Amino acid sequence: MRLTSLDVFRGITIAGMILVNLAGVADDVYPPLAHADWHGCTPTDLVFPFFLFIVGVAMTFSLSKYTADNKPNSAVYWRIFRRAAILFALGLLLNGFWNKGVWTFDFSSIRIMGVLQRISLTYLLASLAVLNLPRKGQWILAAVLLIGYWLTMMYVPVPEYGAGVLTREGNFGAYIDRLIIPNAHLYAGDGFKNMGDPEGLFSTIPAVVSVLAGYFTGQWIRKQPVQTRTSIGLALFGIGCLILGWAWGWVFPINKKLWTSSYVIFTSGWALLLLAACYELIEVRLIKRWSKPFEIMGLNAIALFVASVLLIKILVKTKIGIGETAPSTYNWIYQNIFASWAGTFNGSLLFALVTVLLWWAVAVLMYRQRWFLKV
Repeated sequence: MRLTSLDVFRGITIAGMILVNLAGVADDVYPPLAHADWHGCTPTDLVFPFFLFIVGVAMTFSLSKYTADNKPNSAVYWRIFRRAAILFALGLLLNGFWNKGVWTFDFSSIRIMGVLQRISLTYLLASLAVLNLPRKGQWILAAVLLIGYWLTMMYVPVPEYGAGVLTREGNFGAYIDRLIIPNAHLYAGDGFKNMGDPEGLFSTIPAVVSVLAGYFTGQWIRKQPVQTRTSIGLALFGIGCLILGWAWGWVFPINKKLWTSSYVIFTSGWALLLLAACYELIEVRLIKRWSKPFEIMGLNAIALFVASVLLIKILVKTKIGIGETAPSTYNWIYQNIFASWAGTFNGSLLFALVTVLLWWAVAVLMYRQRWFLKV
């Protein structure tokens, strides 16, 4: 069984990620296209957890043949570890593609963690849980991870900071990351200053539940009829998660960079609602014409993500002209082609939309040539 609505959901997500990544480079960007500075959640903050949720739903179909009566063999585990290793290596490639102003990899200061690294680790850990725990055990594990992370972050004291300090450098997750990962290999931007990491090791623990939430959703969908009542069920679960996540946020704030437990529940709610809409339109009502562009992008999501991030790095790090005042390629295009007539906010948005269309064209070419790059 293949869910076309899942491919469309994946395509919408990769299009959203390309959009917000490119728009976010500009100094002036519409608030919905920027991450929340710290606590809170914008539409941009939904993109990454949607990817993890989608990974979980896809796992339902790829691992469905393995049950208590049909244990996976060593080849299955090898494929899982291989996929996780490739994703992690691709993440390191993106981190080291440009370092200290030269086209080289400086392993003395390369950032270890990142988006693909988190996808890698959460996929690996969630897969191991799914293959080795009964259904009840999987749910218990998800609850333990979320509640345990909350209690640890709020009540275990950090040397020199104390307990419950949810700042970039004072939170317990950043402290654990500094113990495991040398400071030179932590995130330097966005105020972290090599004292923590928005995709750190410790905050990857609750991110595993974002994948498991998708897996639980996929398992439920596989047992339901292709009817509107299934879409309604997904929507109701989504609304319930939104309410629970919002309420939990009063005591453990919704925060993407800390990947708080409330953030996991809250973003899973939005993922369920979007999946419900796609499922109803595509699987139930067979209204598919609008979705084909997104389906095409969804079939090569990882390839588009890696290539689009490399392009952004090239645009930002290369210059038009010579000298210290020469603008980056990004700023030159942004200022001269878009912002000069559309204004700064509209210019950054239009630049990002044109970039999405560019990568959609690449996806169409790959689709027509039957090039599907799988990890």
